[in-house]
Amino acid sequence: MCTAMFLQSKSKEAFFGRTMDFSYEISPEVYVVPKDYEWLSLKSNLKIKNKYRFIGTGQDTGNILFADGANEKGLGVATLYFSEYAYYDEEIKTDKVSIAHIELVSYLLGNCASVEEVIKALSFIHLFGITDEVTNSVAPLHWIIADKHGNCIVVESTKAGVKIYNNPIGVLANSPNFPWHLTNLRNYYQLSPIQLERRIWGNLILTPFGQGAGTFGLPGDFTPPSRFVRLSYIKSFIMLPITNEETLVTCFNAMNSITIPKGVVITKNNTFDYTKYTVFTNLTTGDYYFNTYLNPEIKKKNIFDNNSDKILSLGKLF
Repeated sequence: MCTAMFLQSKSKEAFFGRTMDFSYEISPEVYVVPKDYEWLSLKSNLKIKNKYRFIGTGQDTGNILFADGANEKGLGVATLYFSEYAYYDEEIKTDKVSIAHIELVSYLLGNCASVEEVIKALSFIHLFGITDEVTNSVAPLHWIIADKHGNCIVVESTKAGVKIYNNPIGVLANSPNFPWHLTNLRNYYQLSPIQLERRIWGNLILTPFGQGAGTFGLPGDFTPPSRFVRLSYIKSFIMLPITNEETLVTCFNAMNSITIPKGVVITKNNTFDYTKYTVFTNLTTGDYYFNTYLNPEIKKKNIFDNNSDKILSLGKLF
């Protein structure tokens, strides 16, 4: 369970972020990966040399697996759970660039400068599934991708193949698939920040109890469809910020509407699914902001904090 959002300010600064809602124990760190860094893809042993520097949150399980990040060209990528719908081949294809699905964030951030380049790259990439050491399974994933120019897409790999969808709302949650979420928004088209002052039913005048009546029916639960609707509504009607600071505050405040407190969602394995951290990157400047469940203070790193030619951890999130 996670939710992601892409927002541009009036000055066109682009912010890209996500919540990490997870029931597994994780130990995430902020890493900077340098330009020209070389790495071997899992299982396929394909040697890859990155074109671009990037910053992101990942976990070292022998290989550093990234959940999200942004590169020096202003491209952002985040992966979210996509249970019951995700499907990947197990085989490696020699006629394509075979990449494990859990490495796609690293590959795209290291080799693509824009959403347009991502779309081109996906035409020659073959995704195969591989078990990770965090979930001990082939984690079902899909991806939201945005760039500093205002473009945003969703990538989903199902039994029907890899699909790329334009994302006009700039939001992503979990299952069902992205077209379903967009269609479901039609059930809430009547929501509005403006409320009617009164309705007349027969000879009875009805008035709202207070402000906010225009949002009556906005879902408040933590299911993926409800989080998608809630954040889509909030993102669509919040006062568009002007400055960098206003945009940052707006982004984190918007995400507060869908964060999950520990204890209110319990999995079938009797574990707590809750919002462990929230991150936002300014794709225009390379500033990387985050806070955690136990520490709401927003901390900042930058993509150029590492001048080394090796991957460098800028510290654990918690």
